[in-house]
Amino acid sequence: MKSYWGVDLGGTKIEGVILSASSPDAVVIRQRIDTEAHEGYDHILNQIVRLVDRLKAETGLQPQHIGFSTPGTFDPARQAMKNCNTTVLNGKPLKQDLSRLLGVPVALANDANCLALAEATMGIVPDIVPDYQTVFGVIMGTGVGGGIVVRNTFKKPYKRPFVLNGLQGLGGEWGHNILEENGHACYCGKRGCVEQVISGPALQRYYKQVNGQDHSMQEIIKQYQSGNDLVASQTVNRLLEFFGRGIATIINMLDPDAIVIGGGLGNIDLLYTEGVERARKYVFNSREIHTRFLKPKLGDSAGVFGAAML
Repeated sequence: MKSYWGVDLGGTKIEGVILSASSPDAVVIRQRIDTEAHEGYDHILNQIVRLVDRLKAETGLQPQHIGFSTPGTFDPARQAMKNCNTTVLNGKPLKQDLSRLLGVPVALANDANCLALAEATMGIVPDIVPDYQTVFGVIMGTGVGGGIVVRNTFKKPYKRPFVLNGLQGLGGEWGHNILEENGHACYCGKRGCVEQVISGPALQRYYKQVNGQDHSMQEIIKQYQSGNDLVASQTVNRLLEFFGRGIATIINMLDPDAIVIGGGLGNIDLLYTEGVERARKYVFNSREIHTRFLKPKLGDSAGVFGAAML
């Protein structure tokens, strides 16, 4: 039986899946174990091997390849991981170590790339834009990330979509473009990057600076909808305006057929209406935006399904 194997390497959980086809309905098995990242890099490797061995034992299947969704980026030039919030992975030759330990070729991509690939192959994009050429996947939550998926549609049969990782593994990383000059400092070493303006924590920080109170984004949205909280209105307006500016840069550069917005903030309906309207001011040919802005179909399954599609 042909099978697709994917592993989503998270900070607290490692999830593995085997699919019999490129469909969310084709799950053969799906299991999770704890990452236990505090035990160090070698322990994470051992946990991955343990999970893959369990999948083999319970299904009798053997992988030919395994895809991994990772909390950071694999730098092809350095052959090492970087920008991982699971910091013990940074600087480590994760791809080579996994291939050696598992005995099969492996492919790595970050969580935003895997979201984009999953939604482009088996999620919302084929339902709405079946003849797409380029998809940009966005994660807006605790952080802000992005991923690019491309498909050759110039002649049939169409080629399977692929992730555009880039020379340094930075393809799609719009979260660290500068959006607000002299803005808040970021761990990346810059100030005012997208993540420090329109991520959930950044917006909550802005609300507290003005209002003096700690509120979650859910509470801020409720306050905005009530019409009785001026600071909530300012916070939501900040989100919409800077989202428009940031995403217009992506449209000007990639002109994607679809943009899929994952993460907690992707549930804010205003992004798909007023947020897109704000982008219109900054898009080169601003009379119309034909790019489709879509909510993801696969939810938190996108990471592991996208890994399998690598």
